[in-house]
Amino acid sequence: MLLKDRARKILNFLHLDLTKNLKYDRLTKRVVDKVLNANSTCVDVGCHKGEILDLFVEKSPNGNHFCFEPLPHLNQQLQLKYGKTNRIFSCALSESEGKTTFNYVKNAPAYSGIKQRRYDIDNPQIEVIDVELKTLDSIVGDEEKIDLIKIDVEGAELGVLKGAKNLLLRCKPVVIFECGIGASEFYGTKPEAIFAFFSQEVGLHVSLLNRFLANEKPLNQEEFVNAFENNTDYYFIAYA
Repeated sequence: MLLKDRARKILNFLHLDLTKNLKYDRLTKRVVDKVLNANSTCVDVGCHKGEILDLFVEKSPNGNHFCFEPLPHLNQQLQLKYGKTNRIFSCALSESEGKTTFNYVKNAPAYSGIKQRRYDIDNPQIEVIDVELKTLDSIVGDEEKIDLIKIDVEGAELGVLKGAKNLLLRCKPVVIFECGIGASEFYGTKPEAIFAFFSQEVGLHVSLLNRFLANEKPLNQEEFVNAFENNTDYYFIAYA
């Protein structure tokens, strides 16, 4: 394990939220503990190195989880580590199917995505690769019960959600998703559209992770838009 990854795990264990990302990691673990059981099945969109998938596997060892990571080297690592008991896919997800170019940020892979976005690093080294584009509805069969979906796709969240509409209507899973300025606007996504999709099209509430964990009332549209536009939060949760 890299030193940075080890330090992140230690800080999470000690509940030391030195950054927002560390806070979201800690809260995500608490959500996983709250909503999953040993037999739950989850979907990890933008699996990267498998940090969140580790939580799914630990909490729900009997679940046959769906994992999506289009970067070839990361996908290969996921296949080796998780492929015997989980379903690993090398495609990107959206609301339509086909092929797309994908921007691999070689010196910051976590920023990689379908579109180039604003990068908080100097001199991003971008390699453009071709990847398959699928919808989640086309991959997850009607017989599957999905309990939790995590989406972290650097601004392409609304496309992933639209391509999973039938699943969301059928299963009403908890959805943990990233959505914020610096990425979403490069896809033309407005916070009002995200909120309307959840509230009007699939019947899910939207909130902050800490409010959900405290059983507080969900966000209204104005609160969600303010959180997005003021960048006070960029990780949210949707639930029935």
